[in-house]
Amino acid sequence: MDLVSTRIHSIILLFLVLSAVVEISVADVPETEPVPAPWPEQFHALMLMNKSGSLEIVDLWYDWVNGRNFNIIQKQLGKLTYDLEWNNGTSFYYTLDASRTCRTVHFEVGILRPNWLDGANYLGQRNVSGFLCNVWEKVDFLWYYEDVVSKRPVQWIFYTGREAHVMTFEVGAVLEDKKWQAPVYCFHNEKKSIE
Repeated sequence: MDLVSTRIHSIILLFLVLSAVVEISVADVPETEPVPAPWPEQFHALMLMNKSGSLEIVDLWYDWVNGRNFNIIQKQLGKLTYDLEWNNGTSFYYTLDASRTCRTVHFEVGILRPNWLDGANYLGQRNVSGFLCNVWEKVDFLWYYEDVVSKRPVQWIFYTGREAHVMTFEVGAVLEDKKWQAPVYCFHNEKKSIE
């Protein structure tokens, strides 16, 4: 082979290799933006909450089927409080200690729907706590991180500085019915507040 033929073969070979690399790279890029997975209709999650340095463990029970959501909140070296929310917009914030505090709040909207992330703004992918996550922004209120592989939530970051780190996520787990009852003193007209 002469020098010209060798160069042409080298250029063709280089072109073929580069074409293959480009094809592989393009194949890895999704054609459309990913869509956040709807929440399961029932699940249990254990979360570490960081509220600008104030830590809490939140034991979350989500039960869309029965129209309820329950957050059992242990503040670091503080009170155990309960946040029981119903789909009719009624929420009870109470303690079960001797103080017997309870505050009832009414919201126009009930609990989050399983598809509450519909219409969220896709921000791309980020590595978070060792997980490759798709990230969405919802209504200038929070960033939601979802594991690319399992589609489980990994983290929420609220614009208020609050961060929720999902430690466990059990699809289909349901808290027994008798635990969903707010204490009787929540239904008295006395006004007692939660700290």
